Amino acid sequence: MDVLGGDGAVCGRLGRYLARDGSTGAQVALDFDRPHAGVVVGKRGSGKSHTLGVLAEGLAGAPGVAPVVVDPMGAFAGLRAAGLDVVVPRVRGSALDPRAWCVLLDLDPASPAGTLVWRAAAAESTLDGMRSWVADCDASPAARRGAGNHLALAASWGCFRPDAPSARALLADGGTVLDATGYRGRALQAVVAAVASGLYQVAVGDRATPLPWLLADEAHACAAGAARDAVDTLYTRGRAPGASVVLATQRPNALPETAVSQSDLVVAHRLTSERDVSALAAVQPTYLAGSLADRIPRGTGDALVVDDATESVCTVRVRERETEHGGDSSTATSAASSRG
Repeated sequence: MDVLGGDGAVCGRLGRYLARDGSTGAQVALDFDRPHAGVVVGKRGSGKSHTLGVLAEGLAGAPGVAPVVVDPMGAFAGLRAAGLDVVVPRVRGSALDPRAWCVLLDLDPASPAGTLVWRAAAAESTLDGMRSWVADCDASPAARRGAGNHLALAASWGCFRPDAPSARALLADGGTVLDATGYRGRALQAVVAAVASGLYQVAVGDRATPLPWLLADEAHACAAGAARDAVDTLYTRGRAPGASVVLATQRPNALPETAVSQSDLVVAHRLTSERDVSALAAVQPTYLAGSLADRIPRGTGDALVVDDATESVCTVRVRERETEHGGDSSTATSAASSRG
């Protein structure tokens, strides 16, 4: 079995080589022994979330690694069968630094309200503590009211808890699926910012834990805003301490620039948007003959894989998942049949 990305000491099955005539060949696996940074892209229904699930299954069954899967669409609850815990994500206030708090709340750090939020985040470890600090601080009523209103908005999202599990706890027992279906926008970005930052810190400071892999679906939404810096850190500095990251999205043009430029593994399913194809073309390696966009297969579940570690490009038919895939779109047919 060929292994993309490394020598195969620790790996997970991806699928089989796909020939131009549609026939399949030898089995292909992905390397898990070394840390990687990657992206999985494709239009809706092309198989990108399925591929991310295949990757998570492989990581769940491999020694020395553990995945943390951010699941905004409910596609990965079936990974319980692979041994992963499925939990609603919670965030500690201290998991975001002062700058991230200002970005999260769309506050200029130099504004009166932004300055108070910055100082509160530096002084307190919980959201409740930050709100109390702002209410009691020596500042103008307008500044305290502005900062307090923004922090009250954050509290209304329901994702901040002082007893939220640490990143190390998310890696215990083989990894975790974060069921983020109840979060949108900035609340989802807060979750990703906290998890990405926490996994990087664990990789840097604790070599006794499994090597962490952050997998995030719908990354165009959850890896932006307040999460951007933490995700960028995984792409630019994560490999040295052993932290890996893979983002999946239908909109590669909306990903952070580093997610595309720093990836050593690109899995490309069908794309039809010119902007998305152009964004993907930015990673076209010199060893690829012809246009990357012209090489992407059109079949559901088929993908072009660019492996920069071994400087190779191949077309693959991704294997079936061993666990249930959720999050598929509802149809009128399925609704009628469920009513009997």
